[in-house]
Amino acid sequence: MANLIKSSNKEDGVVLITALIMVIAVTGIAVTLMSSSSIDIKITNAAQEREVAENELIGEVQRLIATEANKGAENHFFLTPEEVNKMAEGDDSGMMISDHNNMRSTMTNLNKGAIDLECPRRFSFTAGISCNMVQVSTTIKYGSKSKHELTIVSGIAQEMASVSKGI
Repeated sequence: MANLIKSSNKEDGVVLITALIMVIAVTGIAVTLMSSSSIDIKITNAAQEREVAENELIGEVQRLIATEANKGAENHFFLTPEEVNKMAEGDDSGMMISDHNNMRSTMTNLNKGAIDLECPRRFSFTAGISCNMVQVSTTIKYGSKSKHELTIVSGIAQEMASVSKGI
């Protein structure tokens, strides 16, 4: 019986060390799971911010086109390449036509040659109608500290009744 009591005292330290190793292992697994969880949350937040920015940008493009269309003959889509370049003051990125809710829209005229461009076909071709082709780039900055940028480029063909000038 005396023999059994001695061996029991020696095993008490082994149980303690085994328990500590198990606690360290479980703690490591918990920390790893929490870390991957926080990364997933950051990725989800970034995706949501981009989606919100994209929806705001699409709305701004639609607002800009509707505003210009409502101006009738005074809209910027009728401007010739020379008028656009003059108003852009030599800026290669184009002429700024809107700066609304921290979204900047610039317009570039795509009629670079001497001949007016024929309008893209919708249903059937109409002889004698030329188009003023413009490109509108609308940009939004989003994210923390506005370090991300998203741009939508829209091509617009405005029918012109007379050569080099709309309506």
